[in-house]
Amino acid sequence: MLLAVDVGNTQTHLGAFSDQELVGEWRFTTARDHTADEIGAALRNLLALRDMTFADLDASITSSTVPQLAPAWATVAERYLGHSMAIVGPGVRIGMPIRIDNPREAGADRLVNSVAAYERVGSACVVVDFGTAITYDCVSDDGEYLGGIIAPGVEISMEALTERAAKLPRIDLTAPRALIGKGTVDAIRSGIIYGFAAQVDGILERIRDELGDETEAIATGGLAQTVVPYCEGIDDVDPLLTLIGLRIIHERNQR
Repeated sequence: MLLAVDVGNTQTHLGAFSDQELVGEWRFTTARDHTADEIGAALRNLLALRDMTFADLDASITSSTVPQLAPAWATVAERYLGHSMAIVGPGVRIGMPIRIDNPREAGADRLVNSVAAYERVGSACVVVDFGTAITYDCVSDDGEYLGGIIAPGVEISMEALTERAAKLPRIDLTAPRALIGKGTVDAIRSGIIYGFAAQVDGILERIRDELGDETEAIATGGLAQTVVPYCEGIDDVDPLLTLIGLRIIHERNQR
């Protein structure tokens, strides 16, 4: 089986694939100071929840937005899984031309998402990833990574709001009861949900002006399910997009 590891700034998302079938999926909070042994212990316990062991994993691949954790995961693979882990970056073929000024600047997770999206639609597309940041990654009709847009994410925007405005409370992000809030909590919820939905729709409209009206928009990331119901420009939501992209890239590097 293949272990796919998406190390994000906030969460780490794991998936175990048997050929193309996802047979196990886990999430845990990313801790930047975790050692390889701590990660290995966590991985062993998570695998046990699906009646799996280290011995079931004969290959692995990771993309990481946290630079210090990529080598830690590589050590986990060598020490506990008995093989070398592929790390998306220089030296790993993704099968997609990168048309930006400095290809080394492209975030590994953003490239992985783009590969998965284009493999899925086969034409111009954009991935909207609702993570620590909201990223928009654009792929041409010919399957070239064109670059993208980075905006502050939902959670860090909420944190900044409550830290800078002493009278505004921290809230759980749930659906607003109405557009016009009848209290402070409802007003914040409305501002966050409708504000970010409007941002997404506005940016997607501008992207489609450049790439064409038929450009498909796929959303992913932890907060996609919260914001996307209030968007008009998103065509589909796939919370597994990054894991699928990792599987595709692994397969391309086996040829």
